[in-house]
Amino acid sequence: MAISFELTAESRTDTGKGASRRLRHAGKIPAIIYGSGKDPQALTLSHNEVLRNLEHEAFYSHILSIKIDGSETRAILRDLQRHPSRPVILHMDLQRISETEKLKTHAPLHFIGEDVAPGVKEGGLVSHDLTEVSIECLPKDLPEFIEVDISALDIGDSIHLSGLTVPEGVTLIELARGEGHDQSVVSVHVKRIVEEIEEAPEGAEGAEEAAEGGEEGKDSGEGEKSD
Repeated sequence: MAISFELTAESRTDTGKGASRRLRHAGKIPAIIYGSGKDPQALTLSHNEVLRNLEHEAFYSHILSIKIDGSETRAILRDLQRHPSRPVILHMDLQRISETEKLKTHAPLHFIGEDVAPGVKEGGLVSHDLTEVSIECLPKDLPEFIEVDISALDIGDSIHLSGLTVPEGVTLIELARGEGHDQSVVSVHVKRIVEEIEEAPEGAEGAEEAAEGGEEGKDSGEGEKSD
């Protein structure tokens, strides 16, 4: 079943740090919506409503339905400012969308097949070099996520941007920049373990040599004294 997200917003005219602080104390989030050839508009959102929606990964890449003073607008989440130490949203940026204009945004990557990948079964480690990709597409083609199947990867293998299967109508922005931008997405490599036990004999051997040298020096000294 397709996921949909709806937020109820109110327009506001009071702006500035003082006004924003008052809104946060009242359980509200100051926000702004812009784009689609219209003037930016300052908004107020319910903090609890937004916090509940943020529990869903899809909220970050989905088209949102924003009801502003009873009128519905479609938008995507463009930026989110969080408190550095508390679960508090400080500000939100929303971008209006047009069904006929391509938009640039991010799509999360979902990795599958790790449990059956030959390289993993042989003890290799999986490195996720990217967790999301920048994409460009029409709103109707916006994917919830892009799937990355690593079930065939052996140790030393990797998947780059050019190896991703993206939905029709979706362009990977980085890859479209040309040669040199085909970034690694995921790879399987050998575990690098420092075997301390291998270093121990060397240390023990060094200690023995030092001890033997000390004994030789002692014997030599005693011999000179007796003469």
